[in-house]
Amino acid sequence: MGCDCDRYVEFWNLVFTQFDSDGKGNYTPLEHANIDTGMGLERLACIMQGVDNLFEVDTIQNIMNHVLDIAGVEYKKDPAADVSIRVITDHIRSTTFLIGDGVVPQNEGRGYVLRRLLRRAARHGRLLGIKEPFLYKVCQTVIGENTSAYPELAQNQDYIVKVIRMEEERFAKTIDGGLSICESILQKLEASGQTVFPGDEAFKLYDTYGFPIDLTREICAERGLTVDQEGFDAHMQVQRETAREATRAALGDVAWTEDILRELDITTRFVGYTALEADAKVLALVVDGQLADSIGEGDLATVVLGETPFYAEGGGQVGDTGVIAGPGFRFVVEDCKHSATGHTVHMGRMEAGILSAGDAVTASVDAERRRSIMRNHSSCHLLQKALRTVLGDHVHQAGSYVDDKVCRFDFSHFSAMTPQELAAVEDQVNGMILEANPVTAAEMSIDEARAMGAMALFGEKYGDRVRVVNMNGRSIELCGGTHVTNTAQLGLFRILRESSVAAGVRRIEATTGWGVLGLMREEEELLHTAAASLKLNSTAELGDKIRQLVAESKERERRIAEFEERLASIKVEGLVDNAMRIGDLRIVSASIAGAQPELLRLMCDNAKARVPGVVIVLTSVSGGKGTVAAACGAKAVAAGVHAGQIVKAICALTGGKGGGRPDSAMGGASDIYKIDEAVAQIPDMVRAAVGRS
Repeated sequence: MGCDCDRYVEFWNLVFTQFDSDGKGNYTPLEHANIDTGMGLERLACIMQGVDNLFEVDTIQNIMNHVLDIAGVEYKKDPAADVSIRVITDHIRSTTFLIGDGVVPQNEGRGYVLRRLLRRAARHGRLLGIKEPFLYKVCQTVIGENTSAYPELAQNQDYIVKVIRMEEERFAKTIDGGLSICESILQKLEASGQTVFPGDEAFKLYDTYGFPIDLTREICAERGLTVDQEGFDAHMQVQRETAREATRAALGDVAWTEDILRELDITTRFVGYTALEADAKVLALVVDGQLADSIGEGDLATVVLGETPFYAEGGGQVGDTGVIAGPGFRFVVEDCKHSATGHTVHMGRMEAGILSAGDAVTASVDAERRRSIMRNHSSCHLLQKALRTVLGDHVHQAGSYVDDKVCRFDFSHFSAMTPQELAAVEDQVNGMILEANPVTAAEMSIDEARAMGAMALFGEKYGDRVRVVNMNGRSIELCGGTHVTNTAQLGLFRILRESSVAAGVRRIEATTGWGVLGLMREEEELLHTAAASLKLNSTAELGDKIRQLVAESKERERRIAEFEERLASIKVEGLVDNAMRIGDLRIVSASIAGAQPELLRLMCDNAKARVPGVVIVLTSVSGGKGTVAAACGAKAVAAGVHAGQIVKAICALTGGKGGGRPDSAMGGASDIYKIDEAVAQIPDMVRAAVGRS
């Protein structure tokens, strides 16, 4: 049966598992022999429907037919087109299910696989002549064909369609620019007989235009070329080194401390989960990039201790601040970090006395600041739980930052949250706070943590032992940061703002405890200031007063509009009375200093309504920008004069753009100093138009 003749199709197999092979020809009998059986469902569908490939099975065929309708092509007419049709059909199935399972397009992990599938399908759409986003339409057919077996697809249809459409539109901006540049390079290579796409050009496409390297490789392969991968990788390495040097420069003391401490056999034990103060011994001092025996008053230095309650920056949580002190000396810790060598380094300045290596010290964390950080960090965990409840399980953490002022949480989601969604999330978090849930932290194996349902940061590498923070089952996450012991200690939670930080990634900034109290006081002070400015007795009167002011403002705007209309009418009368005549037509042109476009349009409309034979062109300069407005009465239009063509010509003479209908048009002038010269051409334009008619 093992021939390559395609006479047979395997759709089911049995594997009799009996021995353990060591790879050297030795087979040890298994303690429990077994039989593994597996059936190919899609192959069976082909057999039952009498077709020889998956793309002709009915459910898949319906998806393919949708692609054919959009592309306006027929299957099995062009082998190259058939490849594109099958790629699109296969990839849109995969992407629909991936997004339905909560995967979002990203630049790493499974999100990158999804992004590649979508982009490859989109590119093959262009090969079929489809220029607009279309995959989001086909995915609706995928959902329809699979709803009976996978009802969750229909439940999440709006979200799936939205994700695919946004990714298509985003990629369209990339591919249109990148494809033309890539094609230009390919034509030059083919003309000169070269078969290798230069690595520097591939990197430029990637770095400058966002054109994926895998797409460059695919396009080259279709044309019989290869990509200089080594050259591309070399440029990528240079970029990484540049970024690394920038990071080292930003790290300052930590960067040079790495090299100094690398050879020292010293370790620091962290006790800060349970203590904010600890007695310790000074293991090393670093000043100006060199090990020092001691430091004196005013010195900027880095201190390494044998034991510390200071949390070193990591996992999105900032480092602790505080003091390292003893008899007659005091070192102020301004930051605490991990060096690349794994050492915990306390960075700061010597405030008083002399500190020497080997001294016994007391290390004390700024307790109030740490407690604020703990509250904000715990709120991040509750926030993720609330977001998944309100928005769906597709929400995953994409980054975080926690200090004593804010909790900043980045998460995967493809649209701005509505005020109702934000309120629901805020209520969810505050509900979990008011439940007074106990918060515990325990170390366990990664398998035990997963069995508990602990959330992990996708793509993050974890060791065999992990720390799990459990908020009474409401939130269970892998985390090495510091937290409160009960959610009630957060006090209250308040969302400050929600925004976009990247494609498919949103950000929420929030605060807790004293931060909420401070925010409430600021808002209260603002209300009191507003009430005092409006001469009100209390802030309770603000609502009525604001509604009154808004109504008065609208009434003033209405009166101003009426006044401007009367003024425009009066001004138009004067202009028309003094107009130049060309046959039965009156030619009006004027510059109205500082007038807004709306006023110019209103004056032009008044003129054409009053005088059927008028051709009026008005200009204005405001804020360094020129505006051109024109109108033609019914008689002037009948005579062959076109307001849109006049505006287009005038704007072109001033380096701008404009146009419109025969009776009304607007435009902008770039070079305001050429407006008068351009307007002087109007009589000739009118004569030419009348002559042509």
